[in-house]
Amino acid sequence: MRETQLHLGEPPAVVNAGVGVHGVASPTDVFRLPELWQLHLYQYDAELTVDGTAHLVRPGRVSLVPPGATVRYRYQGRSEHLYAHLRIAPRGPSRTLPVVQDTGAELPALSQLMRQAIAAAPGTPERTRAEIWTALWRIADLTPRAAAEAGPHPAVGTAIAHIEAHLAAPLTIPRIARAAGVSHNHLTRLFRAETGTTVVAYIRRRRLERAHHLLRASTLSIPAVAASVGIPDLQAFNKACRRELGASPRALRGTTS
Repeated sequence: MRETQLHLGEPPAVVNAGVGVHGVASPTDVFRLPELWQLHLYQYDAELTVDGTAHLVRPGRVSLVPPGATVRYRYQGRSEHLYAHLRIAPRGPSRTLPVVQDTGAELPALSQLMRQAIAAAPGTPERTRAEIWTALWRIADLTPRAAAEAGPHPAVGTAIAHIEAHLAAPLTIPRIARAAGVSHNHLTRLFRAETGTTVVAYIRRRRLERAHHLLRASTLSIPAVAASVGIPDLQAFNKACRRELGASPRALRGTTS
């Protein structure tokens, strides 16, 4: 096994985390974890075989082995690594990544995250989950994704980021296009091709989604909610909620589902 599919839609459940010491009693280990992922950050040289595929372990490399895979280690003496055994729910988009990777410049940050996760495990397991989840995201980004997996066109990604950061402000397509570094017409074409909708429709949808969230999850007044999503005219906000969300702001505030 050279690659695996990783889902990062929610934090993993960390069943165990610690510092593993091997190669003392025996130069080899062979085992499998039927239900758990294995995350290892190495500080030694060794040989690793995952479901029959050989990998070289070197200091600064990281491995992420999916559940059920048979692993075989051949050590060169006392070997110490940081590890975590995880349950990872198949939620959110998947990422394809190598089973073994070089961490490169990410090694200090990953080492710190895993050590903090290990230290937090006995008393604050929620922090352990957060630290390991952050580490997994950084590991997933060690190898650039293929063009097909790389997400939207850079201009569309920049436009979306600009929209999300300025929902409370007046937004125009020319202004968004300037932020994205393309022309008005080019952004319009790219946005529809990438998202299947227009820039204006996307802004309207995101404003109402954010308004719906704030009405249900916050104690902000209805005028404050309207202003925070860029629709300060209360009559227009009321009409938009009825049209897009099916109820008035006041009625939406009282819903629980």
